[in-house]
Amino acid sequence: MTSGMKDLTGIVLFVALVASIPLVTDSGVILNFVMMALYAALLAQAWNILGGFGGQFSFGHALFFGTGAYIQAIAQLQGGLNAWMALGLAVAGSAGVGVFVGALSFRYGLKGSYFALVTLAFAEVFRILALSVPFTGAGVGLMLPLQESFVNMQFGSRKGYIYVVLGFVAAALLVSWWLKNSRFGAYLQAVRDNEDAARAIGVSPFGIKLGAIALSGGFMGAGGAFYLQVFQYIDPGIAYGAHTSVEALVAAIVGGLGTLWGPVLGALVLHVLADITRNLFGELPGINMVIYGVVLVAIVMFMPRGIGGLGATARSLWRGRGHKKGGRGG
Repeated sequence: MTSGMKDLTGIVLFVALVASIPLVTDSGVILNFVMMALYAALLAQAWNILGGFGGQFSFGHALFFGTGAYIQAIAQLQGGLNAWMALGLAVAGSAGVGVFVGALSFRYGLKGSYFALVTLAFAEVFRILALSVPFTGAGVGLMLPLQESFVNMQFGSRKGYIYVVLGFVAAALLVSWWLKNSRFGAYLQAVRDNEDAARAIGVSPFGIKLGAIALSGGFMGAGGAFYLQVFQYIDPGIAYGAHTSVEALVAAIVGGLGTLWGPVLGALVLHVLADITRNLFGELPGINMVIYGVVLVAIVMFMPRGIGGLGATARSLWRGRGHKKGGRGG
């Protein structure tokens, strides 16, 4: 079996395993944990498409999250659309914002810290705009009425939401698998490693990065739309706040950049840590961000490939040890 087929089989087994959880338990604690872990994995996967496979680190991915959430809310409250139609607009609108930001940034060759700061600046601009214009509810925000039904994407338990977000995660996993095995993905990783070399063999870095940021923005917008449907409220601070951007990038880095399963692993680990710290230090606000920072520093120092890269790191160390033994024996 080829590596690509093994990955596809793994995706199918993962989806089947998670989909079976709501069938075997009615525990609200377990179902809520699974739902929020999948939600965090979706955000991390969205960031990983651009930051991991594309090498374009973003500090402002809340820009796409908030755009998706607001489009989802406005389309239902002011446009009269059902939640599923609004979802399509939210994903397309967030991808469009990604193309807009990417066109401005990549056209002028911004990358590295410059690109990261541009995305952060755009997120702040959109937050200020959301505070100022009436159709976003300004500082008050927007609230969806509670109308439980499949059409409204509102469910009486977490089970329905789990299946929705699992569909998003599965789609993101398939896109990541495609990036690992397709020509577009090879071009994207070539641009990440060396833009000049990629350009020399006929690859257009501008077009490739634009496609990546559109995909990344679309999935992040789906995360924002899902958040709105679950919690039924959005305001500028939630939509475009730094917490969402930090959660997405830290989970991807902790799990392993540019890998298929890294963002899922990273999201799971950080979500477990968040629950533990919330239970132990609930009276200390912001402690989860401190934990995130400590974990990130530890990963960068001791596991530069992330949790998902532990196997590769161990194999390389073992090979190096074997070569040393062989050298001494010769």
